[in-house]
Formats: sequence, C-alpha cells, structure tokens
Amino acid sequence: MKKIKITQLKSTIGRTERQKKTLKALGLTKINAVKEVEATPQVMGMVKKVEHLIKVEELG
Repeated sequence: MKKIKITQLKSTIGRTERQKKTLKALGLTKINAVKEVEATPQVMGMVKKVEHLIKVEELG
C-alpha cells in the first residue's frame, strides 16, 4: 500500500461532531498536526469527509 501524509490546516471549532471524530480517528488533534497513514479505502473515505480541513500529500 502507498502512504499519504495528512496535515490539519483548519480548526474543528464550529464543525459537526462527526467531523471532529473523523479527524481524531485519523490521528489529528491540533492545527498543523501531521500524520502518515496507509492509503486504504477506509482512510481515503475519512479523508474525503474532512478534505476541507486538511491537506493530503502522496509519499513515494
């Protein structure tokens, strides 16, 4: 599997509880937090739900 690097760019203040829990499940808790994860279909689905709050980069 290829890996992706996810960076949280925006705050969760004012967001729905579901979006907050999705970010927490991805391992992101603060602005500018960075996490490297496997690009599984489950993770990509979570990324799609909060794509307006994060930045995604593919790793070689």
